[in-house]
Amino acid sequence: MLIFTVPKNTLMLLAIDAGNTNIVFGIHDGESWVQEWRFNTLPVKSQIDYEMFLRLNFLESNIRMGDVTRVIISSVVPELNTILAEFWSAIIDAEHVFVGPKYYDQLTISTNNPHEIGTDLIANAMAAHTLYGTEVIIVDFGTALTFTIVDASGNINGVNIAPGLKTAIAALVGNTAQLPDVLLELPASVIGTNTIEAIQAGVLWGYVSMVEGMLDRIQKELGKETKVIATGGLSSILHPLHDRFDEVNPKLTLEGLRLIHELIKD
Repeated sequence: MLIFTVPKNTLMLLAIDAGNTNIVFGIHDGESWVQEWRFNTLPVKSQIDYEMFLRLNFLESNIRMGDVTRVIISSVVPELNTILAEFWSAIIDAEHVFVGPKYYDQLTISTNNPHEIGTDLIANAMAAHTLYGTEVIIVDFGTALTFTIVDASGNINGVNIAPGLKTAIAALVGNTAQLPDVLLELPASVIGTNTIEAIQAGVLWGYVSMVEGMLDRIQKELGKETKVIATGGLSSILHPLHDRFDEVNPKLTLEGLRLIHELIKD
């Protein structure tokens, strides 16, 4: 087991990103993300379950609870919000920030629909605008597949949302008789020669084509090519797309949360 050793007097940020599939817990030590843990979002657990999950992972990583002095939370799962706002307070003595529209006017990005856009997409936009400083399309491979368009001034010009890979396969298998469970593995051929490969080719190669087509159409409408950044837990699966991405940054959302906290903590 790899044990992370925390320098004495290190002050850390705990970032919690609750999506529809996973809750991601990230620890930042002031220089980099040193730990990341994932917990299934549904079914919603009791407060003690989240507390014990965090305690166990802190212990295994040799991180002291007292080293965490800041907490920031993003959630797109309303039924989790009260638990997320409170469960950690039994073990960590730190103030928390719950990302939401009341903070958006303090950020270096802006949106015309603050009450409609997910806080995870706000975090993505914040990170992309800060890190790259140019017009960017963020492709997030999560429960949903999203395309967030951010201009060079930090304005979120729009978002496109499609079902994510797992969502698409689950819907197909769950609503069709005699279809087996399917692993998210991209087959070598776009032509399926058995049932498993037929589903994998149809969904995964289909998503490759969809992402390519969406990027082409978005950039055509913008009238120019833009930087494209991919993120999300499933961003590595569709590897033929990596030539279309300027960067794959799996920690983009966590980094955005850190940057948001830096701006609004005072």
